[in-house]
Amino acid sequence: MAKSRISRNYAAPDLGKPLRRAFFGRSVHEVAPDLIGATLLVNGVGGIIVEVEAYHHTEPAAHSYRGPTPRNQVMFGPPGFAYVYRSYGIHWCINFVCEKAGSASAVLIRALEPTHGIAAMRRRRHLDDERALCSGPGKLTEALGITSAHNGLALDAPPMALYARVEKPEIVAGVRIGITKAAALPWRYGLKASKFLSKPF
Repeated sequence: MAKSRISRNYAAPDLGKPLRRAFFGRSVHEVAPDLIGATLLVNGVGGIIVEVEAYHHTEPAAHSYRGPTPRNQVMFGPPGFAYVYRSYGIHWCINFVCEKAGSASAVLIRALEPTHGIAAMRRRRHLDDERALCSGPGKLTEALGITSAHNGLALDAPPMALYARVEKPEIVAGVRIGITKAAALPWRYGLKASKFLSKPF
């Protein structure tokens, strides 16, 4: 995959400490809320994670529930890698694989607050409203240029970069969105009162 130029903001001083793959080698229920306030960049374009959902292999909403397939194989590998899939044949979605190899649990990144490369996001999304650039899993992948080419890539190596949150945010939790199985589980986490959420809590 051809890698585009890294923006000058890629290692901006306002970013926190880089997150390494070891960060993801924990329970998906620990990792998911800890990602709120972290910064995700792809080739220097991205922003602050404000909404995520946790998926565990023991519940039927997880893609890994029925075992490994060519589509979900990355989920069964080691933690700290990207699992990218096509939703409804239309939108790409990015997940961060968590827990030990074989657990097949992951965190879906649902929304970002744009902070880096906003001009590039606007070109890709064909709109100006910053609040709508990354307010959904399909929107943010389009804004960041994420496709199937990113499936299986390490989260701590170019073109991907993750930075720990600088301050601990106020986090809210609720049920996940757009699923019919295990729909009552409160495994959606978000930044309280953020205007960049895909849907209010």
